[in-house]
Amino acid sequence: MLNFEFNNPTKILFGKGQIAKLSAEIPAGAKVMLLYGGGSIKTNGIYDQVKTALQGFQVTEFGGIPANPEYAVLMQALARIKAENIDFLLAVGGGSVIDGVKFLSSAALYDGDTPWDILAKSIRTFKGMPFGTVLTLPATGSEMNSGSVISRAETGEKLAMGGPGLFPVFSILDPEVVRSIPQRQLANGITDAYSHVLEQYLTYPAGALLQDRFAESILQTLIEVAPRIMKDPSDYEAASNFMWSCTMALNGLIQKGVPTDWAVHAMGHELTAMYGIDHARTLAIITPGHFRFNFDRKKAKLAQYAERVWGVVEGSEEKKALAAIEKTEEFFQSMGIATRLSAYTADFEGTAEKIADRFTARNWTKLGEHKDLGPEQVKQIVAMNY
Repeated sequence: MLNFEFNNPTKILFGKGQIAKLSAEIPAGAKVMLLYGGGSIKTNGIYDQVKTALQGFQVTEFGGIPANPEYAVLMQALARIKAENIDFLLAVGGGSVIDGVKFLSSAALYDGDTPWDILAKSIRTFKGMPFGTVLTLPATGSEMNSGSVISRAETGEKLAMGGPGLFPVFSILDPEVVRSIPQRQLANGITDAYSHVLEQYLTYPAGALLQDRFAESILQTLIEVAPRIMKDPSDYEAASNFMWSCTMALNGLIQKGVPTDWAVHAMGHELTAMYGIDHARTLAIITPGHFRFNFDRKKAKLAQYAERVWGVVEGSEEKKALAAIEKTEEFFQSMGIATRLSAYTADFEGTAEKIADRFTARNWTKLGEHKDLGPEQVKQIVAMNY
């Protein structure tokens, strides 16, 4: 097992009725900005619950944060934060809204030339404006980690940021919100969380026995509850396990003491930036080819994954590893998620070259768990998924 440090300061309030406890988690006298997305919270009852819980606070609202949090929109929110002397942010939404609020948390206290530098120059945030979250769409784990991904339409970029100053102070997770989530977003959420685990688990053996078991248990749980959630989102038991699995998939725990990959996400972000494909679906597109391209180096963990998660115990290590890739692809497809780029756009020729060129321009030459995947390897991997 590799050396590690672990600290996650986010307080979780999980279960039915927890939104009512919101006021006790925000500092008395705080000037609060309530931020949300397209307005679905106003039709599913969450907005009313939040507003009731915030009685007694001075609250400013900012809606319209898009599914891929857009820099230009967030800059509008930032201007209001500064003009109205806001000192506490509340994200009510899924990962996109929470990611957007993390950027605002950082940008509100940033004294550099332009807030975009936080992303473009990979500036870590050690102190941000405090914020909390009310999760409405399980998927990204952003409610209990310090990472964020922001898009910028004018440059066609989608970049990550983070730092120890960007953990939510608290996050409220009420599984009852799952009942109002559309089928497409449920499938995306399951796929996103599943992919997060794969990025931290499917590398190479590091003797981290407990970490492997943690990761495998999350994968097994997602496989078990996926058909139940897709059939009946109001199934509270399934919704609870789905929501908590998404959080545990990316709250930092399972990545400690092990090598991690994240090359799939780096490539997937480019597909979203170029074609507007849902984030989770870009991961489903890239994952099979990535595993096949890196098969020899990932073979041991792929075979372990096949045995422990999918119950494939017959055959050689190579056969089990190949079965693991097939099972993973079938799992995504079982939820209606296509795993080839051509299913999303007819204009896919040249995509691999364009992405490789972007990675070259950014000097992204050390991707993957071995830090040796560069633009040429990326080009080959992306082309395998047409």
